[in-house]
Amino acid sequence: MTSLPRRRLLLAGAAALASPLAVPYASAQDYPARNISLIHGFGAGGNADVVARLVAQKLQESLKQPVVVDIKAGAGGMIATNFVAKAAADGYSIVMLTGAHTVSAALRKSLPYDAVKDFAFISTVTAFPFVIAVRADHPAKTLADLLATAKASPGKITYTSVGVGSTQHMVGELLASTSGAQLLHVPYKGGGAPVQAVIGGDVDILADTLTVATPHLQSGRLRALAVTSAAPWPSISQVPTVAATLPGFEVRSWLGLAAPAGTPEAIVRKLSAEVRRALALPDIQKAFAAAGSASAPSSPEEMREMVQKEIARWRSVIAKGNIPLQE
Repeated sequence: MTSLPRRRLLLAGAAALASPLAVPYASAQDYPARNISLIHGFGAGGNADVVARLVAQKLQESLKQPVVVDIKAGAGGMIATNFVAKAAADGYSIVMLTGAHTVSAALRKSLPYDAVKDFAFISTVTAFPFVIAVRADHPAKTLADLLATAKASPGKITYTSVGVGSTQHMVGELLASTSGAQLLHVPYKGGGAPVQAVIGGDVDILADTLTVATPHLQSGRLRALAVTSAAPWPSISQVPTVAATLPGFEVRSWLGLAAPAGTPEAIVRKLSAEVRRALALPDIQKAFAAAGSASAPSSPEEMREMVQKEIARWRSVIAKGNIPLQE
């Protein structure tokens, strides 16, 4: 027969295993013990991909485990986001969210996940504007020229995006609704496809990140007409703002990391601390600046609050612009 002290020991052990705090604490101590997948939903060579690979390298160095970038492109990033929302909440699947996360939550009639409740937010990573550009030989020399042409030929001036519900899509919709011009949206899956379509003359307007556009602006294949930040952006300070033509116009977006809801808080805190440490490194900040972004770390709570506010902001923009909701 088991002695009373022995029985008490067994019961105490069982209680510890049953405690909701015990497993997360132990897993956080051991984390990470294997590869981490950093997933994003846009094409290779795009802004999300470039930043994801920079961050993955730094996390790999500090966490002493491989951090593998995995692309699941399509649906304005929603395929990747949904994959991570439904992944095991163990810290081994994280997603690089973009501003499209909040745009989709505002623009779509329904989503396969809740844009706030289904995620454990880790930290924002970068903040950046978009550039409005055309091919080098496009007849429009200024944004005002371009919008005048669009108004004269409704629906004939086209613009690209990395998918329906992406922030690039919303930039084009906002440009159209603010100016009163009718623009035709031509979505792509992301990466280099939109910029190549503009360079090749298949589409008129590129509305994309400086990460994507800068090499082609420098080579002379694209010509920048405007930037969507409220003030001129440092890396292209000679380019006027959209607000100079359409007063009050401003779109700045972001990238940030999140894990599935239910990921142990200690793991989320550990990842957040490592991300913020990486974002403070001079070489990372220099790389971001060269790509047209700025380092923008946050706490998990700050990122959650930002996501909630951005969803509300885009809902207001969509309502004021009479932009139809997407299926």
